[in-house]
Amino acid sequence: MKNKLASLILCSMVPLSVVAQIDLNKIKNTVQNTVSGPTKVNQLTEAEIIQGLKEALTKGSNTASAELNRTDGYNKNPRVRIPFPEDAAKIAATLRSMGFGKKVDEFELTLNRSAEQAAKEAAPIFVNAIKQMTFADAKSILTGPDTAATQYLRKTTYNNLYNAFSPHISKALGNNLATQKWTELATIYNKLPTTKEKIQTDLVKFTTHKALKGLFILVADEEMKIRKDPLARTTDILKKVFGATK
Repeated sequence: MKNKLASLILCSMVPLSVVAQIDLNKIKNTVQNTVSGPTKVNQLTEAEIIQGLKEALTKGSNTASAELNRTDGYNKNPRVRIPFPEDAAKIAATLRSMGFGKKVDEFELTLNRSAEQAAKEAAPIFVNAIKQMTFADAKSILTGPDTAATQYLRKTTYNNLYNAFSPHISKALGNNLATQKWTELATIYNKLPTTKEKIQTDLVKFTTHKALKGLFILVADEEMKIRKDPLARTTDILKKVFGATK
């Protein structure tokens, strides 16, 4: 009882100004902790948003292009490997069943080698599109879905990429004897007594579309890394801009 009374007396002796100061300190600390947290998107300048997005797009597209522009960049990656043309899949199945599996495998390899050689064409085309980015584009990408940047690149570069890839792939297919191998396979299949409809596939068109599809899959992977993994933000501007979306 004496202890309780002493506590009450002690509390009554603390000046109100001290109590007020204690409360103010709590409020001040709370505000400071809030302000020192992640930067918000609306606190970024236009220049910062554009610089951050351009850097992210350049980093992601260059990494994807370089990864594909090497031996087995397409061929050993099951997510982007170019298969036997779908509209001629029955050729592959039939030829494999007749012991021509090795020829089918060799043909598929030439498709992927051609795409790997063409992948080097992507980087400068991406860079040119990135240079044209506006603030509206950048902010929309920053606050958009996880693959918004990839979608932007696909929309602004696909036709140019196709035009750049197509002749390169056509030449590569010739150098890799893919056209010759395709003609050989198609001839074997078309001469089979069981063949009711001859196969005619535009090999360059097929390979080019598949090559670009694989390219954008890897660009999307790189974008996701930057958005989700702080360790992938290797520069101060990437940390500031993409940290602001949290």
